[in-house]
Amino acid sequence: MKLNELRDNPGATKKRTRVGRGPGSGKGKMGGRGIKGQKSRSGVSINGYEGGQMPLYQRLPKRGFNKPNRKSFAVVNLGLIQKFIDAGKLDAANVTEDTLIESGLIRRKLDGVRVLAKGEITAKATISVTGASKAAVEAVEKAGGALTVATVAAAE
Repeated sequence: MKLNELRDNPGATKKRTRVGRGPGSGKGKMGGRGIKGQKSRSGVSINGYEGGQMPLYQRLPKRGFNKPNRKSFAVVNLGLIQKFIDAGKLDAANVTEDTLIESGLIRRKLDGVRVLAKGEITAKATISVTGASKAAVEAVEKAGGALTVATVAAAE
């Protein structure tokens, strides 16, 4: 094989349609744009424009409210914490937001870490985080551990 014999696999490349190159091409003369009018001209971008009629996105009612200072928490499930304790990546005696990040269970704190009760926990874990659901607190205490919620970070 020589360099001048190199070819793509059959069907690997497809030639682009060259618009406006004669009647034999099937896209000659007007180039598929129809006759006259704004859209047949070049330099036109009219997305969402409805010819002077009120556009759909303005006709529909606006609903809801986005709180500008809302907090977003990194969410951790109890089942995952148990899995990481079993794997030896977390120390059950001391589970904090920083140890959760170091173990790779969560990527970043955001406005804090919130523990939810999905999954089961069997280890006697001492967990201290920014937030937790009531069910998660009950589940940890039932397993013989303690889940403390840092009120200072929640009040900020």
